[in-house]
Amino acid sequence: MTDSPLSIATWNVNSIKARLANVLDWLKTAGPDIVLLQELKCEESAFPRLEVEALGYRTAVVGQKSYNGVALLAKAEIQDVSTALPGDADDHQARYIEATVAGVRVASIYLPNGNPVETDKYRYKLAWMDRLARHAERLLDTEMPVVLGGDYNVIPAPEDCHSPAAWAQDALFTPETRAAFRRVLNLGYTEAYRVLHDDRGAYTFWDYQQRAWDLDNGIRIDHFLLSPQAADRLVDCRIDREPRGRQKASDHTPVVVTLDR
Repeated sequence: MTDSPLSIATWNVNSIKARLANVLDWLKTAGPDIVLLQELKCEESAFPRLEVEALGYRTAVVGQKSYNGVALLAKAEIQDVSTALPGDADDHQARYIEATVAGVRVASIYLPNGNPVETDKYRYKLAWMDRLARHAERLLDTEMPVVLGGDYNVIPAPEDCHSPAAWAQDALFTPETRAAFRRVLNLGYTEAYRVLHDDRGAYTFWDYQQRAWDLDNGIRIDHFLLSPQAADRLVDCRIDREPRGRQKASDHTPVVVTLDR
């Protein structure tokens, strides 16, 4: 008997407290082996560990009061945890957690939004992306399977948004942002969803405003980047739209990548 494939999900939950019922229900029904969460909006002490662990998950959390926050949940042991993106000791925003699970080096990423583009927020975004590229390059040197998943706040290409013109001046879609994203890909990483699918309308985020969900006016900003060792094991990558249609839904929906073990 062969081992079952390894399923890894990423989901920006937009407040774990506000979405807890939805998150727990999805974990019960979908049951991924590893889950990467972003935008927890709580400190570590407020994370619902008991409820999550009751479903068979171990947890590693980097929290921050009211903002940001990332977590890694896994059914297997979580080893060698790193709780910050290297490169800036003065950056205390809770946006990155990395660990080894089932022989895979996996990270949950909440990349800065960067808006408005004329402010320090955008400069912080680009600097953060530069740090990510440098760290991603170092991870390749380990020759481990590496999975970098999360909310990248990057629309990679025009087909990844409902209206490219509407997003042209946005920090998620500027040429500089997209070039910084490609820099990571050009190191040798594979963007899991796009290598398997060439469709339009494959969105992971729909704003709460202007009936975006009802009109399917979305964008694709939640991604999995795979090292060559992980890409060689890629079986599937899919967007699960169902949770976005629920009551009190996050404005993001889960993305699930499947790897051979």
